[in-house]
Amino acid sequence: MVQILDVMKKALEGKPMSETDYQLKSFASTVQRLVKEHGIKFDPKNPIPTDNSLSNDVFKAAVELVVEVGAYCTDTSRVISFTEAEVKNALRTAPDKIHLGEGKDRKALRPRKPEDKTPPWCMLGAGGGACSSDRSFLTLVEGYAEIPETNAITTPAITRVGGMRIRPASPLELLGAMRNAVFAREACNRAGRQGIPIMNSLATAESDIALAAAVHPKYGMRTSDGYMICCMDPMKVDFNRLNKVTIVLSMGAPVGMCFGPLMGGYASGPEGTAVSSTAHHLMGILAYQSSWLLPFPLHLRYVSSSSREMLWLISATGQAISRNTHLLSLNLNYTSAGPCTPMCLFETSASVMSAVVSGQSIESTGVASNKDEDRTTPVEPRISAEVAHAVAGMKRADANEIAKKLLAKYESKLSDPPKGKMLFECWDPETRRPSKEYQKIVSKFKKEIGDLGIELRPEP
Repeated sequence: MVQILDVMKKALEGKPMSETDYQLKSFASTVQRLVKEHGIKFDPKNPIPTDNSLSNDVFKAAVELVVEVGAYCTDTSRVISFTEAEVKNALRTAPDKIHLGEGKDRKALRPRKPEDKTPPWCMLGAGGGACSSDRSFLTLVEGYAEIPETNAITTPAITRVGGMRIRPASPLELLGAMRNAVFAREACNRAGRQGIPIMNSLATAESDIALAAAVHPKYGMRTSDGYMICCMDPMKVDFNRLNKVTIVLSMGAPVGMCFGPLMGGYASGPEGTAVSSTAHHLMGILAYQSSWLLPFPLHLRYVSSSSREMLWLISATGQAISRNTHLLSLNLNYTSAGPCTPMCLFETSASVMSAVVSGQSIESTGVASNKDEDRTTPVEPRISAEVAHAVAGMKRADANEIAKKLLAKYESKLSDPPKGKMLFECWDPETRRPSKEYQKIVSKFKKEIGDLGIELRPEP
């Protein structure tokens, strides 16, 4: 079994290579060759594929990609290589369930299969989106904790401390990460969800030193939380991230690796990016010792995951992993449109449905591409969770037809989406309810999506 010391040995003694050569000559060229060899083709007429042989081909190509190109350490300019035997052993020994949370909120995260009736794990929140103040942070996290389907929280990222914008690896980042932990637990306590796990670790802690400073139990973090550590695209690591892995492993807590391959980037189109996303799952259990994985593939132009190509990519990746492994995979979706718009709700519904019927659980949601501070509310993750539960057990063929109808509602607007409104423009922190305008939008949306075949809870 590959351990963190083995990863470091490979990072120090692996094949020397420049970062550019790894990205272009090794990774990109190999992905394109494997896509052709395995005959993997994107079908724009069917955004949610139903062909099991496609998912098998994507998975086989992903295994070959990891064995051929490995991962890349930017600090040593060397390739971290893995043998096929190491990949297969890591797949065999990876956890098939993990328990997260405490008390009545402690539950098991388990793998799912395509068309699985088992309700997906719902990690709900801001997807690491930025918030400008303590008030915004507490308002958002309390709202997430009040959603009945919430299994775990993904917190926003605090951008200021004492009125000063946080600077990386500075005392401001350490203080921000500590506040992130304290405020997140306080907001969950307010909602009566004291034991709920925080699964994106600390969104404010970008550096290893900030994570190390803030994971102390004094600030409210627990070994029953999930600790998410990002990987650079494509399949690149550095000592900062491996330091975080070492810290979390020493705590005995579960490591989650998140990764956002860009469609239109090094892996090129949807076919290559599906192979890349699947390969990142394998790289995660090897290089990061990950217990769970979180892909958030993004369209290079739209910086979201709701276009026709992205729905296919999400579904193809989800099926490749869920049909061929027992890995714990949660897809994070990003919308182009912002809060208080119908488009935002239709986008998140399409990408959530694509993931859930393909065997994944969800993290939700990055709204308006997470570009602006305070441009998110508790409404979008609530809708995501309701959709996720409603489509559990749905046949892929039925979901495919619904996806086409959802795309017709927003596809033409992706290049110029409505930004929507800011948090306190459409959410009342005192009543913990959306504005009347947003309530009307949600009610109309639920009727429309119900007509398409997805029945959600009626609005109170």
